Amino acid sequence: MMEQAIDLIDIGANLTHDSFDRDRAEVLQRAAAAGVRRLVVTGTTVAGSQHAVALARSAAGRLFATAGVHPHHASELDASAIAELATIATDDLVVAVGECGLDYFRDYSPRDIQCEAFAAQLDIAVQTDKPIFLHQRDAHADFVHILRRRIDAIRGGVAHCFTGGPDEMHEYVDMGLHIGITGWICDERRGQDLQQAVRELPLDRVLLETDAPYLVPRDLPKAPRGRRNEPAFLRHILDATARFMGCEPAELAAAATHNAERLFGLPQRNRG
Repeated sequence: MMEQAIDLIDIGANLTHDSFDRDRAEVLQRAAAAGVRRLVVTGTTVAGSQHAVALARSAAGRLFATAGVHPHHASELDASAIAELATIATDDLVVAVGECGLDYFRDYSPRDIQCEAFAAQLDIAVQTDKPIFLHQRDAHADFVHILRRRIDAIRGGVAHCFTGGPDEMHEYVDMGLHIGITGWICDERRGQDLQQAVRELPLDRVLLETDAPYLVPRDLPKAPRGRRNEPAFLRHILDATARFMGCEPAELAAAATHNAERLFGLPQRNRG
């Protein structure tokens, strides 16, 4: 494996989570040692998006942020919150609008409210000319219906933490979306649909993410304390994804990093 050449971007890490409060600097050091030198910090509430931007500002050039409200918190997105989120999204360190979408698995917010909040955030993406960072669970039909009405005006996006099968994946790819692969692919119980899907995933549409501290890969040789996922484990996800895609890890790493740079408008690094 080309240890020195590896250059990965974790496009979805919840670094504002309180489980990182005691050792965030060490977490970033371990990530860098594993070749994960840039990360996108996920915003899931208005306050969380502000925190993500502040964290990104503390390590400009290495950390970036998204600004959004997760469907679990859709009930919090009133007119005032929408205006505040729209302002946060204009920050230069915000590279995407979201995490936004629909979650009918948990239904923590009423479904009609989720749909309204999703549409409002897609409108912010159009207004700010930024890509979208998407969440969908057990809501594919409504998700696609809402997204299709605006997708032509949106500058791309990623189906974050994709867990579906080939048909759903192809529908997203045909809409111009990238596919975010997490440690779900390492789950021998639940990851079989995803493992099959990535065999058909074009290299120019793949992105890699940990969704830390969630979704720690089940097959890590040594489970971390408290099963907290962290960005350094993206190397493990890279290897697993490459195996199912039938390519070399170095090839996948180069493609995923280039895709992230292009989608999020990040400076391209010299990898020669």
